[in-house]
Amino acid sequence: MFTARTLLEGKWPILVLSALTVAGAFLGCHAGWCWTLALVPGLLLVFTISFFRDPGANVPPDQKLIVSPATGRIVEIKSVTEPHFLKGEAIMTAIFLSVFDVHVQRAPIDGEIKFVQYNPGKFLDARNANASLQNENRVVGIESADGFRVTVRQISGLIARRIVGWADRGATLTKGERFGMIRFGSRVELFLPPGTEITAKVGDYAKGGETIIARRK
Repeated sequence: MFTARTLLEGKWPILVLSALTVAGAFLGCHAGWCWTLALVPGLLLVFTISFFRDPGANVPPDQKLIVSPATGRIVEIKSVTEPHFLKGEAIMTAIFLSVFDVHVQRAPIDGEIKFVQYNPGKFLDARNANASLQNENRVVGIESADGFRVTVRQISGLIARRIVGWADRGATLTKGERFGMIRFGSRVELFLPPGTEITAKVGDYAKGGETIIARRK
């Protein structure tokens, strides 16, 4: 449920809230309000630790199946132009990650990371229509052994202020393998080539590395 890597990403807020909880309990007991002053930082500590959870995934073995790169609600599916890796028409599936969702990103297919680009930007609410183009983001292009390409874009949000990449260009990923994380509420977009059969729909709740988004030919 938890891994050292994700917990290390949250080490500072976890340490600060732990210290405040202990200090609140100590001061509260001396003032006759035992644990009262520790309640708020204690609840925030539990929430923060929960945010950095990293559960396993039941990855479907069929190589034709493309899985969700993130855990959250599918909010948009549409045809777009993807200029970074696919360089042309694509089908985009957007997933909104609330502060209560797992924020680890996973590879939607087996393949090698062929493209990585970090783009600085704003920190609009991830549900804002302009967030996709204007917010800070990291674009990752993955190519399978037979040349099938997908692009994943990690997008920051109003609260999310750090995009983490655990794998860079040249890394080989297996489907469902963790490759990054976004702190707190955010958005992840998956771009697929035209003709890919989309099996998910808007409104579905997707689990990273597990929920089937599409099937390739």
